[in-house]
Amino acid sequence: MSRDILVVEDEPDIRRLVVFHLEREGFSCRTAGGGAAALREIRARAPDLVVLDLMLPELDGLEVCRQLRADPRTAAIPIVMLTAKTDEVDRIVGLELGADDYVAKPFSPKELVARVRAVLRRSARVEAEPRLAAGGVVLEPARHQVTLDGQPVTLTPKEFQLLRALLEASGRVLSREQLLERAWGYARADEIESRTVDVHVRRLRSKLGHKGDRIVTVKSAGYRFDTE
Repeated sequence: MSRDILVVEDEPDIRRLVVFHLEREGFSCRTAGGGAAALREIRARAPDLVVLDLMLPELDGLEVCRQLRADPRTAAIPIVMLTAKTDEVDRIVGLELGADDYVAKPFSPKELVARVRAVLRRSARVEAEPRLAAGGVVLEPARHQVTLDGQPVTLTPKEFQLLRALLEASGRVLSREQLLERAWGYARADEIESRTVDVHVRRLRSKLGHKGDRIVTVKSAGYRFDTE
């Protein structure tokens, strides 16, 4: 069965171009010309992946991404953003909100298809991954869901990835550089990026309530999650 792709793009020529190349590669495509229409399409029938333009009428792509990631029913849907080359800040915000990848306009259709395939492969691996559990905290990668003593906890995509990395470490200490690489995809850390990790860890602790104390700061080393 072909994978179902929703192409969200308000410019008809670009929309037709994207659909043409995706369908030529065997994908099944639906389209939406604006953010509100995209959300209606997704909630009516969830696609396997969304190709999402940032500059959209009604609701822009960042808001669409934010709403999808905030809803447990749509939080795990992969998103590939289409952005203008000058939209670096928006691109960073989109990735922070949980977009899986981006392609800058003007783009190569072959590159877009390759990135769609790569994101779908990563998504398939996530769906096969088992849940992680320790100390009453349960994280389910396939559902992009976290529960605390059986009650759902709403996390941002980066908080989710941080918690996932800490749980996967099974009590081992992870440095800030390792956390940046696993949650942000950065290979190196500078002072600002290290502070970003600290800020996200503080927010994660707060959302985990009394279980937040299980995230322990190890001086000059990083963080670990106490599993016992």
